[in-house]
Formats: sequence, structure tokens, C-alpha cells
Amino acid sequence: MSNPIKKLLGQTAIYGLPSIIGRMLNFLLVPIYIAAFASAKDYGVVSQLYAWVAFLVVFLSFGMETAFFRFLQNKEDKNQVFSNSFLTVIGINILFFLLIITFNQEIANTLKVAEHTEFIVLLGAIVCIDAVSSLPLAKLRAEERAAKFALIQTVSIAVNIGLNLFLMLVVFDKTKPEEGVIFILSANLFSSLVKPVFLYKDFLNLKFKFNPQLAKTMIIYALPIMIGGLAGIVNETIDRILLLNILDNGRSEASLNYANSQVGIYSACYKLSMLVTIMIQAYRYAAEPFFFAQLKNDDKNTIYRKVMNYFVAAVCAVFLLVSLNVDLIKVIFIPNKDYWEGLRVVPILLLANVFFGVYINQSIWYKLSNQTRFGAYIAIAGAILTIAINVIFIPSYGYMASAWATMIVYAFQMVMSYVLGQRYYPIKYNLRKFFLYLGLAIFLFYIAGIFHFSEGSIVKIFVNNLLILIYIAIIWYMEKPVKSKVSKMS
Repeated sequence: MSNPIKKLLGQTAIYGLPSIIGRMLNFLLVPIYIAAFASAKDYGVVSQLYAWVAFLVVFLSFGMETAFFRFLQNKEDKNQVFSNSFLTVIGINILFFLLIITFNQEIANTLKVAEHTEFIVLLGAIVCIDAVSSLPLAKLRAEERAAKFALIQTVSIAVNIGLNLFLMLVVFDKTKPEEGVIFILSANLFSSLVKPVFLYKDFLNLKFKFNPQLAKTMIIYALPIMIGGLAGIVNETIDRILLLNILDNGRSEASLNYANSQVGIYSACYKLSMLVTIMIQAYRYAAEPFFFAQLKNDDKNTIYRKVMNYFVAAVCAVFLLVSLNVDLIKVIFIPNKDYWEGLRVVPILLLANVFFGVYINQSIWYKLSNQTRFGAYIAIAGAILTIAINVIFIPSYGYMASAWATMIVYAFQMVMSYVLGQRYYPIKYNLRKFFLYLGLAIFLFYIAGIFHFSEGSIVKIFVNNLLILIYIAIIWYMEKPVKSKVSKMS
């Protein structure tokens, strides 16, 4: 019998590799943007627009990816499940883009880019293409056609990176920052178009056989996931939107420029927490279909528990790797010292993403048990808490309030999900290992802070990385005796 844990690891590597490479390469674009734009306020405009992109992609895909995976397990006519999902998403996106075209000026005014309605049209096109492409890509994952999935994602990433490099390094005129924003959005648009080009057969062969009853059932299942997803995005991106709107008093251009610069600084430093986020994203691509595939496995809860052990160990290792090497990373990825004041948020956001990753792992309980409303409840509660903390504390503490809000909310959601999960769909996770791995990582980070070596010194780098190796050695010792049979997993 093949080991399902090894299969998950292999699928994570295949599905996640393009995502990891893409996010890493996009991360490498940050120093290019920072160098290209004359001021942090210009990078702040880009960051604020992409905060809205995150909201819209979740809304426009409408939770249909998860619904597709769930209903695929129980329906004989799998093509009908796909057609219903796909047609639903296409309809939503056509309506949305018509609204974008009609009201682009009003939307531009709201987003504080009143003179640039082209930003809004480009942004709308990007999110619609990405949302519509999400279902054919989900179909590839369900069919375990990992090679084609990886190829599409890789080509899309290559187009985005290539166009960014050409447009921002060769064509861009620093005296016209608005052109830089257009170039970045245009590069993203062309990279998004790669997906439907590769997936053209799914579009051409789409059968307009719409089953209203199945569609209704799928929408009822997906709606809480979509609402939960939107609320979840509040925790990820609303801070940049609130920073802009709270710090800008609306009475002068100087106020708007200051607000945008704070958003730019925070966003650039936020990127340094991406390594944990990258791991989570890669994991999610493989984990969702994998977890659903274990539904009929008698040892499924044992598998879920073991996966959690490995996951917590891995994300905590990345937390240490980045937070203890931030002096090196900042020189490479954030060369402009004007941004360094924001580096204080990095360890906080890294730890926040550890909690978020654990929550994502736990969230499988309400998806497997068809109780997706709980996902919406948890996300909405987190969104309310996020907004409250940001609104109350941003006026006094700026983006530090946003960083702490992110960590507090993800920790809250992690605990809330665990408590509800144990009541409605119990999975006996190994809490001892969870607290051991997390506590050890935080303790070693604290130990590193006790030493007062000069910034960037060889001794500091050596000591910090020695602490990381100690952590890895302890984890290896704890997890080394892996049993060959799933039934013996701890």
C-alpha cells in the first residue's frame, strides 16, 4: 500500500513548485519596483490596488473550486459537475466586468486614483480572467494532471516576470510613475491570458448543460466558503486599504502621499513574510483534493494528524529562517533604507502566517463534514476583529497596529477552528508536538534577541543560523522514526 503522506508531499512539490517559483520571482520584483519608483508612495498605489485584486478573485470564483472537488466525489456525471461550476463562474464574471466598464470612474474615485480609470479596467480584466481560469485549473488538479498544471502556471509566471523586467527596467520613465502602475498591471494581464490560451479546449468543449438543481446545491455549499474567503481576505489585505484611508485625512495631496508611502513601506516589508505564505499556498494546492480523497480511508484521521505534525514543524522552521536572517535579506530585497523602518513587522507577520497555516490545515473538518457555514462564521469573526483592531489602533500606531492585528486574528481563528472542530468533526491532533515545535521556535527567536551583536556581523549570522540548525536537528530527532504503515502513525 502506497503511503498517502508521501503522495501528498509529492503532489505538494509538483503543484506547489510553480507557485513557489512564481512567488519567489515576484518577490524578486519588489527591489526592482522599489528602485524604479522614486518614492514609496508610488509603490503604495500598486500595493493598494493589489489588495483589491485579492478580494475580487475570491468573490468572482465564488467558492466553486472547493464545491467542484466536493461534488466530484459523489456524482457519476463528473462532466456535469464541472459544467455547472464553470458556467456559474463565467456568468458571475461577465456581469462583474460589465459593471466595471460602466462605473469605472466612480470606482476610481473611491480607490483614490480618480485620474486613472485605466487602472480600474485593467484590474477588472485581470481578476475576471483569473477567476474564470480557476475552474479548468481545478479540473487538472482533480484529474492529477500535475505536469500540465505546472506548465501553465510556469509559463504564466515567466510572461509576468519577463514583461515586468522589460517594461520597468527598459521602458519605464521614473518621472511618470503612473506609467509604472500601468506597466505592472499590463504585465499581469498578459500573464493571466496565458491560462485560457492553454486551457482553450475546456472553453471550446464546454457543454451548456446546466442542471439548476445541482447548481443550487453547489451554490448553497459554496456560498459560505466564498463568504468565508472574503472575510479571510479581510485579514490578509484590508490593513493596506485601511492604512490608506485612515492615515489620509482627505484634505491635501501631502496627506495622501504620506498615507501611500506608509502603505508602500508596510507592503514591502510584508513581502518578507512571503516564504511562509509560499509554503502554505503550495501546500493548499495539493492538500485540498488530497484530504477529500481520504474520505473513504479508515485511517484518514491518523493521516490528518500526522500531516499536521509535519506542517507545523516546517512552517516554524521557515519562521526562524527568515526572522533570524532579516539583516541579510533586507540588503538584497529591500535595498532602499527608507523602507527599513518597517522591518519591525516581519517577525510578527511570520508568526501570524504560522497560525494561518495551522488554521488552513484544520479547516478541512468543516469541508469534509459539509458544515462550511462554520468556515464563514470563523472568517467573519476574524474579519470583524481585524477591522476593529486596525480602526482603533492605526491612528496611534500606524502599520504596527496592522501587523499585530494580523497575528492576533490568525491565532484567534486557529483556536476557534480547533474548538469547533473537536465538537463537530473531531480529529485528535497531537497538541503536545504542536506546542513543542511552536514554543521551541519562539524560544530560539527570543534567545537570538538576547545577544547584542552588531547588525549584519559574521558572529550574529553564525549564531542565528546555528540556532536554526538546532531547531531542525530537534525536529529531525522527533520525527525521524517514520513508520512505513499508516496504521502505525502517531
